[in-house]
Amino acid sequence: MASRWLDLRWALSVLCVLLMAETVSGARDSSTGAHISPQFPASGVNQTPVVDCRKVCGLNVSDRCDFIRTNPDCHSDGGYLDYLEGIFCHFPPNLLPLAVTLYVSWLLYLFLILGVTAAKFFCPNLSAISTTLKLSHNVAGVTFLAFGNGAPDIFSALVAFSDPHTAGLALGALFGAGVLVTTVVAGGITILHPFMAASRPFFRDIIFYMVAVFLTFIMLFRGRVTMAWALGYLGLYVFYVVTVILCTWIYRWQRRGSLVYSMPVTPEILSDSEEDRVSSNSNSYDYGDEYRPLFFYQETTAQILARALNPLDYMKWRRKSAYWKALKVFKLPVEFLLLLTVPVVDPDKDDRNWKRPLNCLHLVISPLVVVLTLQSGTYGVYEIGGLVPVWVVVVIAGTALASVTFFATSDSQPPRLHWLFAFLGFLTSALWINAAATEVVNILRSLGVVFRLSNTVLGLTLLAWGNSIGDAFSDFTLARQGYPRMAFSACFGGIIFNILVGVGLGCLLQISRSHTEVKLEPDGLLVWVLAGALGLSLVFSLVSVPLQCFQLSRVYGICLLLFYLNFLVVALLTEFGVIRLKST
Repeated sequence: MASRWLDLRWALSVLCVLLMAETVSGARDSSTGAHISPQFPASGVNQTPVVDCRKVCGLNVSDRCDFIRTNPDCHSDGGYLDYLEGIFCHFPPNLLPLAVTLYVSWLLYLFLILGVTAAKFFCPNLSAISTTLKLSHNVAGVTFLAFGNGAPDIFSALVAFSDPHTAGLALGALFGAGVLVTTVVAGGITILHPFMAASRPFFRDIIFYMVAVFLTFIMLFRGRVTMAWALGYLGLYVFYVVTVILCTWIYRWQRRGSLVYSMPVTPEILSDSEEDRVSSNSNSYDYGDEYRPLFFYQETTAQILARALNPLDYMKWRRKSAYWKALKVFKLPVEFLLLLTVPVVDPDKDDRNWKRPLNCLHLVISPLVVVLTLQSGTYGVYEIGGLVPVWVVVVIAGTALASVTFFATSDSQPPRLHWLFAFLGFLTSALWINAAATEVVNILRSLGVVFRLSNTVLGLTLLAWGNSIGDAFSDFTLARQGYPRMAFSACFGGIIFNILVGVGLGCLLQISRSHTEVKLEPDGLLVWVLAGALGLSLVFSLVSVPLQCFQLSRVYGICLLLFYLNFLVVALLTEFGVIRLKST
């Protein structure tokens, strides 16, 4: 398991970013354009004046619904549901707490959807793509795995940067996740398992991340992002990938040329976490063998389909705790829907996860999901020539292709072009994540309107916590299993990808659609507090880790946790006006 995490941790971006750019550009193109016009109106066009949507709570109850419906600032940019209209037009004022409770519950479930989609469908297909393309572990790690782990953050940033009013949400989430990961997650790893950090990867990653934060600080000061600036972010990430590959090559060349006496290979004496892979073959016994029948029989097509669509392993269910079972109950509807709509290719299996009836069904359902999630379904219902909707054409074409595939293949042997299902699964799961991320951003903005909170504070708290909780649990698990160095390296490698690609690609896509620079509207002092806290946490680690001779102790971890708590208190006090700049 540790070996696969390390391989995956160092691999997922150049090709994936290109694929994601095509996916998200199509997914957000018309949708954003349709809603950008109220924010950037053409001169001479009469329209309703834009008023801060958070002022709705100061109006009379009878005027709130009309204000929400007529004020352009209250319009959601994409998504399937209008949450603000739901709160102020469909719920009476005395049921506002109930509406907020339902929204928060739906928000938590959306985070669950993001986590399940990324972990069980998005990342496996990315891994299969990297295997199919025969990418090295290092290239795959800093590209595909980074993209897989940061998919919720990236898609949330892409959605938020499509509107200057929600750009603060993206910056708050990226900065907030950075502070959270470099303090709480890194500190938790050292508390769970003190270890000696690898010096060269540590210096490389933290210096690159500090440069990225500094560039973002300047971008906020300028208040705008040009095409050159966005390309600079992506170029810096490409340079980071090249640096990782060169460092790995130089390290291996030095090792081959040296005649140092051999040492026992353990996870904690490996020199660089990104170069050396820990073998997990000693614990590779497949306990599923105990439950395999002695005599095999030919399954029918219906039985294969039913087994492939069953998200529950009954043998595993018996062994798990009550907490795992309760969480699994909530996951079952999501997993069933994703199994039905997203194909998954697994190169580690003999049959590469080929299920003929289900995969043929995917040829019909997956393209249908793609057209119904692009631009929140606008592409799917568009009528060709005013007669036939696009989704009908997609269903007809998919059915024809599925019929040919079903009769030209067998249940036992995957077809020669089965690897193409990995790309279809990648595209479909990416659009599922994008759709869920759009709803997350819209809900958070609605909660910000209700509680009169800035987008920045929502980003650095709820959005950052929700998008980072999966990485936190996985890193803590690696630390408990005896691989703290691997988990510690992942803390910095992932957030470098998130901030450089999230800001760079998000702004680049917006600029390519509107042909103008992206305007940023920082939420006052809070965004500067957030940027300063992130920079200070990085400086603290840059100074304190070498002073400890890279031997990270529990005291260091506790200091990081206390730093985050102090930062959170200062951020909230700033949001509520307790800490503010003196007016001159």
